[in-house]
Amino acid sequence: MSSASPARSARAESAIAVATEEARLAAAGRTDAIPGPRAIGVPLGRFAALVWTIAVSQFKLKFYGSALGYLWQLMRPLLMFGVLYLFFTRILRFPQVQYYPVVLLQGIVVFTFLSESTVGSVAALVENEILVRKIQFPRLAVPFSVVLAALFNLLINYVVVFMFLIIQGGSPQWTWLYEFPILLVLLVIIATAIATLLSALFVRYRDVRPIWEVLLQTLYFISLVLIPVESISDPMLRKLLLISPFACIVEQLRHAVIAASAPTVLQVFGNPWLLTLPVTLGIVLCIVSFVVFDRMAPKVAEEL
Repeated sequence: MSSASPARSARAESAIAVATEEARLAAAGRTDAIPGPRAIGVPLGRFAALVWTIAVSQFKLKFYGSALGYLWQLMRPLLMFGVLYLFFTRILRFPQVQYYPVVLLQGIVVFTFLSESTVGSVAALVENEILVRKIQFPRLAVPFSVVLAALFNLLINYVVVFMFLIIQGGSPQWTWLYEFPILLVLLVIIATAIATLLSALFVRYRDVRPIWEVLLQTLYFISLVLIPVESISDPMLRKLLLISPFACIVEQLRHAVIAASAPTVLQVFGNPWLLTLPVTLGIVLCIVSFVVFDRMAPKVAEEL
């Protein structure tokens, strides 16, 4: 017994010394001794609850103290639609396109969602610096909450799209029940992937914001938001524009929501194998964005 007691005492002293050293390193600002939080790192139920709580809070605070409140969320795309509607119906016309005003409104609504999701996520981690530095929580919840808050706005704006379609003489379609929800999910996935990647890169590279703003403006004009695909005379150019996953979703939403007579993405490509290009690009984007964010998540507090 007497020989075992010194051994136990030595092990206890060694453990105390290790713990003391780790505490000293942490107090000195060293983070290599204590791993930082991962991108998720918690059960998915808790992660989803955290994302929902942050998103609802952001959605409410966005219009706090505003006289019109949530109506501003409807006014912004409607004002943009009014300007573009006058331009494209008085100067540039597309008589061959059925319900073109609704096509234009839907394109603006969908692009507004992408813009809110990505631009709002670029600096989301930096703007929540105090929260990131002091609280251990899954970092991925920050960009996810921005996308979810933008989704709330998208659903509100789509009520106006449906109403405007009925006023224009359109009618409900069966595709509203199955194809429309699937396309919305794909849209959210693409927006989330871009938002996740941008938020991670902006922590270290602050040039990401102006670069993305330029790219987003370019995407606005080449993603079939304003110009219907059948109005483009060059068949090769049509296919090149649809390489973008976002452009594919915009065009397919037109077929699913507004007019079944509108060409589908597959009809524009003409070859089913060409459809693998935007699908592959979307999958690669999702994988790259998660890998980059997951690797940078433990170091976010250091980089801020």
